[in-house]
Amino acid sequence: MNSAGEGRVRLPRSERRAQLLQAAQEVFVSRGYHATSMDDIAERAGVSKPVLYQHFSSKLELYLALLDGRASELVGRIREAMDRSEDNKERVDEALRAYFDFVDSQGEAFRLVFESDQRNDPAVAERVLRMEAECVAALSDTIMADAQVDKARAELLATGLVGAAEVAARKWIASGRVVPKEEAVQLMSTLAWRGISHFPLEGDEE
Repeated sequence: MNSAGEGRVRLPRSERRAQLLQAAQEVFVSRGYHATSMDDIAERAGVSKPVLYQHFSSKLELYLALLDGRASELVGRIREAMDRSEDNKERVDEALRAYFDFVDSQGEAFRLVFESDQRNDPAVAERVLRMEAECVAALSDTIMADAQVDKARAELLATGLVGAAEVAARKWIASGRVVPKEEAVQLMSTLAWRGISHFPLEGDEE
């Protein structure tokens, strides 16, 4: 932790903001939103509370900035996974890996997205729902192409895949990474692909 003297060194605004966000992330992850105060964040960052308020007008604004960053990171990982290959089986594999990589990085910052104690706040809920919708949209085209189903059905299948990826990745972290990450990804990818590759269902083809 920085001392107060170190924290008051004048930094460019972008660097100070990044420092404050990192400090806030550490405190929110370890304590949760409701148990965290702006005093706690200022202390972790090694700055005075007025300095913190120069950048963020409230705890919620600070939290939403963090949530936006982590949500954008996950959506970006999924979109990059879809662009990494033209083979749909490999795309499903990469999408699952994106979730496991996400929960395995950033000092458990995934908890801000998946396990927030502030999910009932409308602004937080809206961002989480938007992130989920963007992840589903990124996967839907691949599912439509391979499963030969319409958009509505592809989105439903993509929603199931996103949910399975999130729950499995969180379980993997909670269990202490007992299964090597690459093996865990392959297990989930095989499960997902065996389901998707069986579409269209008998009788669906015209």
